[in-house]
Parts: sequence; structure tokens; C-alpha cells
Amino acid sequence: MRRLRPSWQAVLALALAAMAALMGPLASPPAEALGNAAGMPFAGSHGALISLVVAAALVSLFSVPALVEAALLFAAAHLAAWLLISGIAGFEGTARAPFYLLLAAAWLLAWRCVTVLSEVKAGNRIAGAILRLLIPVIFGVWILVIWEAVVRGAGVPFILLPPPSAIGARIATSIPILAADVNQTIFKAAFFGYLAGCGAGFAAAILADRFDFLRRGLLPIGNMVSALPIIGVAPVMVIWFGFGWESKAAVVIVMTFFPMLVNTVTGLAESGHMERDLMRTYASSYWQTLFKLRLPAAAPFIFNALKINSTLALIGAIVAEFFGTPVVGMGFRITSEMGKMNVDMVWAEIAVAALAGSLFYGVLALIERTLTFWHPSYR
Repeated sequence: MRRLRPSWQAVLALALAAMAALMGPLASPPAEALGNAAGMPFAGSHGALISLVVAAALVSLFSVPALVEAALLFAAAHLAAWLLISGIAGFEGTARAPFYLLLAAAWLLAWRCVTVLSEVKAGNRIAGAILRLLIPVIFGVWILVIWEAVVRGAGVPFILLPPPSAIGARIATSIPILAADVNQTIFKAAFFGYLAGCGAGFAAAILADRFDFLRRGLLPIGNMVSALPIIGVAPVMVIWFGFGWESKAAVVIVMTFFPMLVNTVTGLAESGHMERDLMRTYASSYWQTLFKLRLPAAAPFIFNALKINSTLALIGAIVAEFFGTPVVGMGFRITSEMGKMNVDMVWAEIAVAALAGSLFYGVLALIERTLTFWHPSYR
């Protein structure tokens, strides 16, 4: 039995930790802290950081159970990241090369952790679902960790790029404002426009499938309208429907109608000739064939359009608010706060929009998996 199972991530993490140890302090001490050990950055944690990274990398070199290795790497990588970020807090802009080397080493440990978890065979469906969720969560957390550490370590000006911790603090203190903006932009404009646009596109696709002249006429127009720039459509809709959420919903309808139309028409043609001939031998009508054969075959295409439109609807509603809106809404808040140089509030709106869009997309993907479990892509 092999006792060693080296990985390139662990070996490289060891090399980076050794380089960091040889290069000295992680940060340059400020002038007022000279002679005061307690006021120095990473006071008492420099050696602990290097020892933590080295120990975790060494354990990863040996053949240990996968879950044990993943747990140790997870704990070491995130503890190292926490020590790095907490140590540089209050000393922004003073980080030296060893700081970034240890950050890269901790990131490599997290990478190795994700690699090990992706190779684990789940014993049941619940464990499999947890693994499928945990891997992207670790990946996303490390995007935020690197963002926070680099911004603080390099002393990036707040107005250029605030750290995630500042954005999170702004979200926590602006919940009423964000809730009002979400209600105006997402629940009124985006959601209504999404339902109306997708519903109208689906109905038009059924009619286009039933009547050939509609298919020949609508699909070329759909390709043309899909190429229209939103910044050209939005002002027109504001003039037509006013400054309320109705004009933003109209923009969303225009953006979501044709993706649903084109995908549904394509999906309805997906069923094979043999299956349709079989339905004819059973004397099935057009509508019986549609509901029992062709719509189920088109379901992956329809859900693909729904998922595409879930992001288009949010983008359309926010961008449409740039061209006129009441004093509420995510697009209005972004433009007004940017004019005041409140960059953290702008990023808070962006974060909430991204979270809402991801949640909406995830719900649609879950519904698709539940209803189209028979599709070969899920077998």
C-alpha cells in the first residue's frame, strides 16, 4: 500500500510557504508601530500561519481517507485565510510579497480540498446533494476571500473597489432600502414582464407551429428583434408607458418574448418522425400529439428559454430604470448612489441583484430536473 499520495497543489503550497518564511515579514510596519510589538501587523501570528499551511500540505501528501483529508484542508485553508485578512485589517496597503505567497498557498489547499471532494463517491442522495452544493460554495467563498485579501493588502482605494466585508456591512444597514428596490424592480417589473413575455412567446410558438405562415413570418422578425440594443428600446418604452414599473415590464416583455418563441418552436420539431407516425396510427389529433408527445420532447428547450430569460428579465428591468423611474428601484439606486460616490451601496445593489438572479435560476433548474428526469442528460 502506498503511503505517499502527493498532489501538485500540496507540493506547490509547501514551496510557497517556504518562500514566504525566507522572505521575512508579511507586511511593512507603519512608522508609529515601530518599537511596539503589539501594534505590528500579524503580531504573533506569522509563524502560526506558516506552520498551519505547512502542516496541512504535509498531511495532504500522505494517503489518508478522502473525507479526513478534505476536512483538514478545509479547516486549514479557511483558518489561514481568516488569519491573513484579520492580520492585515487596520494596516491596509502594507502587505509584502510573503503575504500574497501565503494567500496563494491557502488557496491551493482549498483547491486540493475541492479536488478531493469531487472524487468522493456519495453513499446516498442526501450526501450527493450536499457535495454538489459544498463544492461551488467553497469556490465562491474563495473568490470573496481573494478579493478581500488583495484589496486590503494592496490598499486599493475604496472608491475603486470596496472589500466584500464593506459591501456586506452596507447590505446589513440598508435592508429597508434594498427591500423597497427589490420589490419595485424584481417583483413588479421583472417578474411581471418575465411571466407575460414567456407566456406570450410560448403561445405564439404554439400558433406558429400550427400555422406555417406564422412560423415563416415570426422567426425572422424574432432574430431581428433579439439584436435590438436594450439602451435603444428602454427610452422608447419609457415614453410610451411612463416612468412607472410598467415601462420596465414592457422592456422585459420585449427581451423575453423571442427567446421563448424561438426555443419552443425548435423544441416542438425535436420529436422524431417515427414517434409522430405512431401517434397518427392511433388516430391522435394535433392537440393530443402536441400534449402527449411534442411538448414533453420540447421541455428541455422550453426550460432552456426560461433560464435564459430569468437573467435577461433582471438585466432588462435594471437597465430600463436608468432612463427614468420613480425614486425607488435598483437601477435608480445604482445611478443615484454612483453620483454621490457611495460605491459600497452600488455594490450592495449589484450583490442583491446577483443573488436574486442566481436564486431564480437555481429554482428553475431544480424544477427542470424534477419534471424532465427522464431526459438522457439526467441519466
